Amino acid sequence: MTLILPSLPALLARAADAADAMVGELKDAVAARVAPEGRLDRKALDREQHAAHGLAWCAAYAETLRQTAAWAHELDATGRFGEAEALPAQLLAHEYLSQLSGGVPMNQGEVFRPADLGVAAARLEPPLSALRPGANQAVKDRIVILLEQARGRPSLETSGLDETLEAIREQFTAFAAEKIAPFAHGWHLANDLIPLQLIEALGELGVFGLTAPEDFGGSGLGKVAMCVVSEALSRGWIGTGSLGTRSEIAAELILAHGTPDQKSRFLPGVASGAIIPTAVFTEPEAGSDLASLRTRAVREGEVWKVYGAKTWITHAARADLMTLLVRTDPGSKDHRGLSMFLAEKPRGTDGDPFPAPGLSGGEIPVIGYRGMREYEIAFDAFEAPHANLLGGTPGQGFVQLMSTFESARIQTAARAIGVAQNALDLALDYALARRQFGAPIAGFPRVANKLAMMAAEIAGARRLAWFAARAKDEGRRCDLEAGMAKLTAARIAWAAADNAVQIHGGTGFAVEQPVSRLLADARILNIFEGAGEIQAQVIARRLLEGAN
Repeated sequence: MTLILPSLPALLARAADAADAMVGELKDAVAARVAPEGRLDRKALDREQHAAHGLAWCAAYAETLRQTAAWAHELDATGRFGEAEALPAQLLAHEYLSQLSGGVPMNQGEVFRPADLGVAAARLEPPLSALRPGANQAVKDRIVILLEQARGRPSLETSGLDETLEAIREQFTAFAAEKIAPFAHGWHLANDLIPLQLIEALGELGVFGLTAPEDFGGSGLGKVAMCVVSEALSRGWIGTGSLGTRSEIAAELILAHGTPDQKSRFLPGVASGAIIPTAVFTEPEAGSDLASLRTRAVREGEVWKVYGAKTWITHAARADLMTLLVRTDPGSKDHRGLSMFLAEKPRGTDGDPFPAPGLSGGEIPVIGYRGMREYEIAFDAFEAPHANLLGGTPGQGFVQLMSTFESARIQTAARAIGVAQNALDLALDYALARRQFGAPIAGFPRVANKLAMMAAEIAGARRLAWFAARAKDEGRRCDLEAGMAKLTAARIAWAAADNAVQIHGGTGFAVEQPVSRLLADARILNIFEGAGEIQAQVIARRLLEGAN
């Protein structure tokens, strides 16, 4: 007897339609509070954050359902929509419609309920009722069996990728399983930097130039390839999956805004991995408010001297190149006085992390996301040549940086999916091996349910991240899609890691166990590249612009 619901691709599409319709009603209800005359009131938006952010979460869930339905339709049309695809999809659709109906958890202590805004869930009931039989215990138990059969593969479900991307996915999944995963926990516990030999191997595989043009030594691939590679490497360890982030940011900045000289000087080295870049944006008092940065640069002839402090700079000591955002107009009070420099520096060592005149700093100890280390840096007349002012014109730094946020957030979503997949791997292995009362604990419903829901949410997050990546590849504005992907994937990674520890029980609380590392690694995903609250604010603002 099949557990797949009849006409499931069409049912998934109806579920997405119903979710979209509810989001439309929610948007009208929130707009009545924050844009009563058709123009968004930013102060009102701040006051109504709970409602606005709830709208953002609901819209992200609806888009996940839409992309899952589109993927199901595509696979079904080619005869590839089997159990491994259908069962997680129908479980996900039932769960997300149920949450949209009763309450969406924005975190562990904040639940958004559409009914509080007067939006009824009646329109969700027909598809929800139809999906209910597809989310029973037998379905969840079968998903666990399918997961066991799929161990070692890139994922449970058929990807829908083309042959080239699927080959890349398999290559990097195998590489991570052999060269990263067996050593990651040892590196984490020792707080070691990622070995240079591994960075060199990743450079030879093209990790740092995936999306850079072939003319500059890159592979000329798109953001979907970036997602595939980032997920596979992060499944081995988030540190290695994150190595490419700074290269991606630097290459995108230089390619889009650099002078011909800057492109020829820096892009080939960044793409090959010979130049290790780091992003130097955040300041102690600024956080996500980048327009209020205080670090300044003063021009003296053909040199700019930098003064100030930066914090949470990843891989800073080992880096050769800083994409450095500073204030070059002392009279400005907002983003219009900011400029971006391609500031070169010598590589540091443990004994002398910042061996450059005018540059000093120290490591910030962290609970997870190790391998590159975090630093605070002080600048005191540190020199950057005028020739390294990105684009050659001051005052463009904020606009230049904003152009990279879409890619960075899509890549972060992919990293989160990789962490979640790693959590599922470890939880499944333990649940199959651990026996209680004469049977593997994977057979107990509360354990099976956790594993099945991990698989379902990971599959949906993957569809959403790739959707955002394709939008970027097509040259469309996708800050909305990128924000949704990052918002949901970060929450899913944390839930997967937390549930993986729970499945391990007391064993999972031991620092020697890799699953304990995942809990620490997953936590950062909802903070960096824009905290979850910032993501929700961005999504809500985009949805509500011109809402009436």
